[in-house]
This record gives sequence, structure tokens and C-alpha cells, in this order.
Amino acid sequence: MASWSSDTPCSCDCFVSVPPASAIPAVIFAKNSDRPRDEVQEVVFVPAGTHAPGSRLQCTYIEVEQVSRTHAVILSRPSWLWGAEMGANEHGVCIGNEAVWTKEPVGEGEALLGMDLLRLALERSSSALEALRVITDLLARYGQGGSCREDPTLFCYHNTFLLADRTEAWVLETAGRLWAAQRIQEGARNISNQLSVGTDISAEHADLRTHALAQGWWDGQSTFDFAQVFSLTQQPVRMEAAKARFRAGQQLLQQQQGGITAEVMMGILRNKDSGICMDSGGFRTTASMVSILPRDPTQPCVHFLTATPDPSRSVFKPFIFGAGAAQAPQVLSPTFGARDPVRTQPRFQTQVDRRHTLYLRHQVALGLIESEQDRGQQLRQKQRDLEQEGLEAARRLLAGEQVPPPQELGGLFQAFVERESRVYA
Repeated sequence: MASWSSDTPCSCDCFVSVPPASAIPAVIFAKNSDRPRDEVQEVVFVPAGTHAPGSRLQCTYIEVEQVSRTHAVILSRPSWLWGAEMGANEHGVCIGNEAVWTKEPVGEGEALLGMDLLRLALERSSSALEALRVITDLLARYGQGGSCREDPTLFCYHNTFLLADRTEAWVLETAGRLWAAQRIQEGARNISNQLSVGTDISAEHADLRTHALAQGWWDGQSTFDFAQVFSLTQQPVRMEAAKARFRAGQQLLQQQQGGITAEVMMGILRNKDSGICMDSGGFRTTASMVSILPRDPTQPCVHFLTATPDPSRSVFKPFIFGAGAAQAPQVLSPTFGARDPVRTQPRFQTQVDRRHTLYLRHQVALGLIESEQDRGQQLRQKQRDLEQEGLEAARRLLAGEQVPPPQELGGLFQAFVERESRVYA
């Protein structure tokens, strides 16, 4: 059985604000993706598509049946795999996932990664609830499993998910093929690498309680608390650290109740004191995302993505689904076809350079920020100015003050990526 050790990296944080916690009539979603510090995360746009009956779809490790139609998605993903750490679709559905370990054993067999489940749900759903059903149906059919990092040493885990749309959010927590979910219709919520759905269960696997009873984890009489029943009795050190981050995230959200905006969420993702913006033990925040999902369906959703590590020194750039939406080449990693270490057997025996253009230029800029005070301050100011332009453009758009043609909206992200690249040139 694949397992964790005391130094197993265990870090990610997802947040959501549902009115009246938000300062505007919108659901606001946010995530920091914390991964091996040298792993490159790319931002990939996949247009909507139609597929022939009987089509098969290759995910990271296994094939699944394709559906007849898939929605357009924007994904922030580790560039070696098929799925994604976080993303959104054209219908305003956002999902982020987290690693979790429970009493249910984690197997080494290859199945769907949690990141594969996330992308499949975005491509196949038009609401958070429908996305939840897609994930749980796929879990029942294919299970979850396989190594979750580009390394010969296995690193396997189960997953929790935060799913949001324009009206509500769901927390979905899994243990193997079992699961429990909580619906959030108002207020703020966060998840951080641990089970957090307790007695407030809105939906669950049909065999969840009978399995817990059969394993001796629950007596069948006391109130059923999913987190308490399925959490490990002996928590590793890094799981305790996750608890501290979870509490810190709760406090940061609570402090801003009623006034949560995209900028507030960006500030939370940049919080280093709490460990939410992290860089330790060979892991760091490798990419970040914040989304504004207006309740008014006539208004566009705005998704801000960094495509670079450390949100405290990165630029959140706006993406809007529109007629001109296309792949920004500067944030797309090189591909290696059949020679890719994830495709050859045994897997991950060699290494390849997956750094995309913006990542390379951003790394040079980080070096200057750390080594040359004056030049570094100038770069940081240019980063802040560019990000503020994106936030202001989103504010004007949602306020109805400026509504560019769809072609311009769709090309917004690429324009900001190009401008950020020039800042570092």
C-alpha cells in the first residue's frame, strides 16, 4: 500500500465565498496549488468539443469513455499530466482539489487521479452539483489511484474537492470510492488537506455508513461525523500543519465576512505567516487562481490565474470565456510525445525540461527581485500595476461601465500574459 511519511508534502488550500459573505453579488473562488517546488504548472485553454459515439479518452494513466459533448475549460495543471489542479468552465463552474489520507487505504494501482476527476467534471458539467455527480459516478466506475508526482517514488493520495458555481458551492470529500458532501449556500468555507465535512452532510455514498460500521470505525448509534469517523487516528506531522492552515484560513475569511472580494482572496493566497502561501520541505505554491462568479447570468465570470509560482511575487491575470478565447503560447509547456517520462514504462525514469516561456522569464525576475534591490522594487511595482489593471478592467466590466466586444474579452488573458512577458524581458 502506498502511504505517506512524516515528511510527505501535504499542502493546498481552497476558499469560497458565497453571498452575503462576498462584498458583491457573486460567488468568489480561490485556490493555491502547492506542489514539488520545481514542478511547472501551465495554463491550458481547451475549447468545447463534440465526440463520436464510442470514443475513448486517454487521461493521465487510464482510458475512460468519452461523452458526446464537452464544455470549454481553462485549466491550471502540472504540465506532465492530463488533469488539472484547478480550473473553470464556460458555464461558471470552478473546482479545486486537495490531497487527503484517511483510514481507507490508498492503493498503488493506476486509476483516475483526483486531478483527472477535476478536469472531467469541468468538461462535463454545467453546475457545481452536476460536477459533484460526475466525479462520484466516475469514482464508482473507475476508482482513484496512481502516483501524483513526476518521480519514480510513488506518491498516492485520495482527494477532497471544492466545487463552486454562480449560486452555491459544495465540499466533496472522498475515501477510496466512498464520499460525503456538504452544500454551502451562504457564507465562506475553506479546505486544507484534511477531512472537514462533519455531521452536516448534504449527500453521501449509499454504503458510507454501513462500511464504517463494518470496519468498526462507527458504533451505529452515535451521531455520524464523517471527518471524525474516517480521519486517521494517528495524524502525521504535516497533517497537523494542515490543521493549522485550515484554522488560519477560517480566521482570515471570518475577518473579511461581508467584504470578501477577488483582491481579498488574492491577499489570503499571498499570506505567508499562515503557511497558505508556502515554500518549505521541497514544496511551494506553484500556481494560484481566483474567480469571480456573478449571480447575474448576463454578466461574465472572470478568472484570474498566475501560471507562475509564489503568488506574493506573481501577477493574477484575467481570463474570460468569449469568442476570441485561445491558448496563450507563453504559458504552454513543451511536449515530448512518446518520449515523455509519463508515457514510457517504467514511468518517470528520466527528466525533461517542462518550463514554459513565462515561467522562465518569471524565474529570472525572481532572481533580480532577490538580488538587486532597486531593480527588484521596480519589477514588483510593474507586477502590481499590471495586476491592478486587470482587476480594474474586471470591476468596470461587472459594473457595466465598459463592455468590450466578445473577441476582446476572449483575448484578455493572452494580452496580459504578453504584457507580463515584456515586463520580464
